[in-house]
Amino acid sequence: MLYMIGTLALDTRPFGVNEMSRDADASIVAKPLFGAAPAKEFTGEGEDDITLSGQLLPTKIGGLTELEILHEMRRSGTQFPLMRGDGWRPGWYAITKISERHKDLGRDGVGFTVQCSISMTKVEPSVGAGQQIISGLLSLFGALER
Repeated sequence: MLYMIGTLALDTRPFGVNEMSRDADASIVAKPLFGAAPAKEFTGEGEDDITLSGQLLPTKIGGLTELEILHEMRRSGTQFPLMRGDGWRPGWYAITKISERHKDLGRDGVGFTVQCSISMTKVEPSVGAGQQIISGLLSLFGALER
């Protein structure tokens, strides 16, 4: 397993991830002072965004089902724990954007290769976030029927 997004495992097949980027910042504000340079004060952790990118081969090994599950998680605003394959858990995240690019379209309109990117932002888990995962699991059955 490369990454676990909530209950969805991303492995080398059928939905592979071959690139990860993380942008994290700190919140530092300037406080004006008389006769001196502004003082800087740390006010807390800033945004923490992770992007996972990969390529699918839907006609050979699949992956469109997993991509649709991720779209359903994005549409519903699901908050989920994120875990890397080595056990590192950066926290709770929500999907903010999914980009997909189909190349070499087949007769059914699906690309032979599909490049995709999943952008997520760190969130504080709300009360009942664990139950949101359960309801997300149940709603996946609806996503799979499409």
